[in-house]
Amino acid sequence: MSIDKTLIEEKIYEQLHTVNDPEIPVDIVELGLIYGVEINDAGYVSITMTLTAPACPVAGEIVLEVDRKVREVEGVTDVNVMLTFSPAWTKDRMSEVAKLELGFL
Repeated sequence: MSIDKTLIEEKIYEQLHTVNDPEIPVDIVELGLIYGVEINDAGYVSITMTLTAPACPVAGEIVLEVDRKVREVEGVTDVNVMLTFSPAWTKDRMSEVAKLELGFL
């Protein structure tokens, strides 16, 4: 049985759009914190993401919320969320929507 990786990826991004950075009222996708989503043929999802600051006090909470919400997507069999700080996050990674919402435009 093959899985529709495109559909699963769309559903994953829908879920990720519901995860907000607790210190900034914008979701982690619009903030540019998601560096990559990979899905293998068995439904194993690997997410590479960063945080706005390496010393983010809620880092563990955000990672757990991402893990939990991605596991809710039909077709996902397992999830691995990897934090990276290379390249470092900057405001340039934010979408136009996020910049507008936060008053940077």
